[in-house]
Amino acid sequence: MHFRTRAIHVGQERDPQTGAVVPPIHLASTFVQPGAGQWGEFDYTRSGNPTRKALQTTLASLEGGSGALCFSSGMAATHCVTMLLGSGDHILAGADIYGGTYRLLHKVLHRAGIEATLVATTDLAAVEAAFRPRTRLLWIESPGNPLLSITDIAACAELAHRHGALLGVDNTLATPVLTRPLELGADIVMHSATKYLGGHSDLLGGALIVRDPDLFKRLYFLQNATGAVMGPLESFLCSRGIKTLELRVREQCRTAARLAEFLARDRRVARVFYPGLADHPGHDLAARQMQGGFGAMLSFEIAGDLAAAKRLVESTRLFQLAVSLGAVESLIEQPALMSHASYDRADRLAHGIRDGLVRLSVGLEAEEDLRADLEQALDQAMPGM
Repeated sequence: MHFRTRAIHVGQERDPQTGAVVPPIHLASTFVQPGAGQWGEFDYTRSGNPTRKALQTTLASLEGGSGALCFSSGMAATHCVTMLLGSGDHILAGADIYGGTYRLLHKVLHRAGIEATLVATTDLAAVEAAFRPRTRLLWIESPGNPLLSITDIAACAELAHRHGALLGVDNTLATPVLTRPLELGADIVMHSATKYLGGHSDLLGGALIVRDPDLFKRLYFLQNATGAVMGPLESFLCSRGIKTLELRVREQCRTAARLAEFLARDRRVARVFYPGLADHPGHDLAARQMQGGFGAMLSFEIAGDLAAAKRLVESTRLFQLAVSLGAVESLIEQPALMSHASYDRADRLAHGIRDGLVRLSVGLEAEEDLRADLEQALDQAMPGM
C-alpha cells in the first residue's frame, strides 16, 4: 500500500467487536490476567496498551522499521536512546540540533560519565575526525534545527557503523513523508510526535522506530523500566493526526517554499535558511534525500539586531509567537531567546545561531495571508528600511 493509505489503515483496523471504523481508546491502567503467573498480551499500561500499540504499529510501517515505541515526549525518547550508553562512552552529535537535545547532552548526561561533542555533520571529514574509541552513538538532525542544514544520512550511517557506533536520526522536521532514515542505513529514528505526527498542537509525545529487533528489545526494556510512556489519549490523538500527515506536510512544504522565496527577495532580510532555495549549500543533497518537498520549516536573519528581531517576532498576527512546530497553525520564534536559549551563548554563536535569527513553522493558512503578515511585521520591526 502507498504511504498515505498505510497512514490511515495500518494499525487502525476497525474494531472487531463493534465494527467501529475508529478503534476505541483503552484508558485502562491494568488488565485482568487469565491466571496467577499466566500473562495475557497486556498487563499494565506502562508495559503495553492497545491504543499505544496501534500507533506504534502505524509508525513502524511508515518509517520501515521492525518496531516502534511511543514516549511521553520527544526528549523522553531521546533520553531512552542515551541510556543504551554507559559511563566513559561518548556521543557525537550534530551542531545544528534542538536546544533541548543540547541541554540533555551537555547538562545532564555528564553526570553519568557520558561525554558529548558537537560537530558540523555537513562536513563528513570533520565527523570522521571527531570519532573516538568510545564513541557509541552518532546523533544527527536533517534538516537541522534551527539552521536547516542538510546532512548526508547514508554517509553518516557508513561512518558510524565503521566506528562501531549506532546512528540515531531526529526525523521530526522531515517526517517520514519526506525522509525515511532507516532506509538510508540509520539504526534509530526519533520523532517529537508533538510536532508533525500529531499536527494539531494538542498532544505531547515522542517515538523511536528501529530496524533491528534486538535493538528494539533493548530499548523496550529501558522504556518499561523507566516508565516514560505515551498515554492512551495522546496515542489516540497522534493516530488521528497521522491520517492526514502526508497531505498536511506536502501543502505546508509548498507554502514554505513560496515564503522562503519572498523573504530572499526582501532587502531587510540578510539571509534565508531553507534547503529548497537553489543557493542553499545542502540543496542538491536535500533534493536527493528528501522526497517531494524540502520541509515546512525555515529560518532567516534580518538586517537588524537582537532588538529588531524581537520586535519582528512580537509583531506578527497570524504567525503566533510560540515554541514548538509542525502544526496546522503557523508559529514564529527567536531561537536565541526561546527554543535554543538552553545553549551556552558562546556555543550558540559558535554554531551559527545568531541573535537576529528568526524561525518559522509554516502551517496551513493561505500563503498570501502569511506573506502579508510577515511583510507588515518587517515594516514594524525596521521602519524606513
